[in-house]
Amino acid sequence: MRRLCDPADARRLLNPGPVAIVTTAWRGSANAAPIAWTTPLSIDPPRLGVAIAPERHTAAMIRLSGAFAINIPGPSLLEQTAFLGSLSGLQTNKIEAAGLHTFRPLTIDAPLIEECLAWIECTVQDAHRIGDHTLFIAEPVKVQADDQAYVGRWLLQNPEHSPLTYLGGSYYAIIGQPLQATYTIDEHGALVTETPEKREARLEREARQAELRRLEGEEGLRQRLQTEGSSP
Repeated sequence: MRRLCDPADARRLLNPGPVAIVTTAWRGSANAAPIAWTTPLSIDPPRLGVAIAPERHTAAMIRLSGAFAINIPGPSLLEQTAFLGSLSGLQTNKIEAAGLHTFRPLTIDAPLIEECLAWIECTVQDAHRIGDHTLFIAEPVKVQADDQAYVGRWLLQNPEHSPLTYLGGSYYAIIGQPLQATYTIDEHGALVTETPEKREARLEREARQAELRRLEGEEGLRQRLQTEGSSP
């Protein structure tokens, strides 16, 4: 059943996506803040977008420095990620307060967080005010990733090496099992949604359920399927 949602739910529905701990540096001061609204914008030339409220300290440091880094954490940094979003870096060294370690970037000044799974160094190419946020358009100039987590795609072989994603409020998640899409088309070029093997399996399943329904009734069938972890 479809349910009408508030327009504000649009941003939640576009999550989960990897949380970005955005680090910045300006005149010897460094800052880190979790940002959920990041997106690829172009393949050639490569461009990324990061949307940040203009009054935030991170936005000011990006405007001043013209650069920032995206650090992608795993679930081991759940508490630290939430903590970084709970206070301003104006008066506090948030990286130290969160107990995080950093290493030197390759091209920019913003520090990279050691405990993360991937790191993207960015230089700002443009900025646009859109509603109550500023969209910083950036070029990724150096990209690094933990090879236990990412080799051309997120491997997802170990939950600890899967990117932390944001669901909204205080809720986060990790991406689950990867699914590889394969499909078949018929002689008219239309998608075949049920292969002969799937059709045979479905008919066998339906025949079994019909027999269980005859022997045990509708309620008995429902209980049996719930016990087996399947649905009628």
